[in-house]
Amino acid sequence: MLALDRADPASPWHAGERMLQDQAGVAGRMEELGRRVLRDHLIDQHRAFYPQLPFIVLGTVDGEGDAWATLRAASPGFLQSPDPHTLNVRLDRHHDDPADSGMDDGAAIGMLGIELHTRRRNRLNGIIHRSGPLGFDVEVGQSYGNCPKYIQLRDYRFVRDPSQSSAVEPIVLDALDASARRMIAAADTFFVATYAEFENAQRQADVSHRGGKPGFVRVGSDGVLTIPDFAGNLFFNTLGNILANGKAGLVFADFETGDLLQLSGDAEVVLASPELDAFEGAERLWRFTPRRIIRRPDALTLRWTFEEDGLSPSLRITGSWDEAGSGSVA
Repeated sequence: MLALDRADPASPWHAGERMLQDQAGVAGRMEELGRRVLRDHLIDQHRAFYPQLPFIVLGTVDGEGDAWATLRAASPGFLQSPDPHTLNVRLDRHHDDPADSGMDDGAAIGMLGIELHTRRRNRLNGIIHRSGPLGFDVEVGQSYGNCPKYIQLRDYRFVRDPSQSSAVEPIVLDALDASARRMIAAADTFFVATYAEFENAQRQADVSHRGGKPGFVRVGSDGVLTIPDFAGNLFFNTLGNILANGKAGLVFADFETGDLLQLSGDAEVVLASPELDAFEGAERLWRFTPRRIIRRPDALTLRWTFEEDGLSPSLRITGSWDEAGSGSVA
């Protein structure tokens, strides 16, 4: 773990992020860029964007210090920005969702607003201000746009009233079963929550999108996931947080059934490996070992339909584990 502080409050990056930027040879450029594009407020474009969304991706930290990622759906308009420094989130408490325990008053939260049918997205992190169970405000810490890379095009529809919860109880798994392995091995998309904790006990949470060709996440016989890290915005929020504390939470969605597979565990960044040379487009790897696994059938009231030619054009320069000669599910 890295000791993090805010000795330079003008810098938008913490030590984990700067370490990876330095390793990539872009630290100086990113310091200047970060001061320009990481804002402590929502610009008008993003204030108008959030109310359009039928779902939001959230990253939280529970009482045990474990990170969780989740998707929550509701009728468009459940997200509102009454002023540039605030995002109002009208979502009920949902105790079947392990991420919900990290949504108490004063907690750090990461948020990703994303439209799969347009490839638009905005990330923000901040602090929850909650006065009751019917929603909360987020005081914006950092907000910034993301490029459309690696997002697969999908159109959405609601299959029931968004206020109706699943009639199926969550399933707690001791280890990845065959169904979970198949879901991960077939995925072209998942979301990952991480966080950094500073010496003053303040947290900064994050949640981000990861996309690739179907099967870009390798599931080992030991249950360890290996994920290629493709060229991105060089912010290194996710991997920088992993360097800082080694915690992550992943969520895989079955876009046809509404099932969610949520995993929380330990992660590590791999900067040097023979697999990097074999996997086209991978600039580094990271590995994730799940310690807690929850399957939530029919958790989402949304379903998505994959668009014709919906794979991201950015994937043309990326490979697969089969091409790398490493197999897929061991």
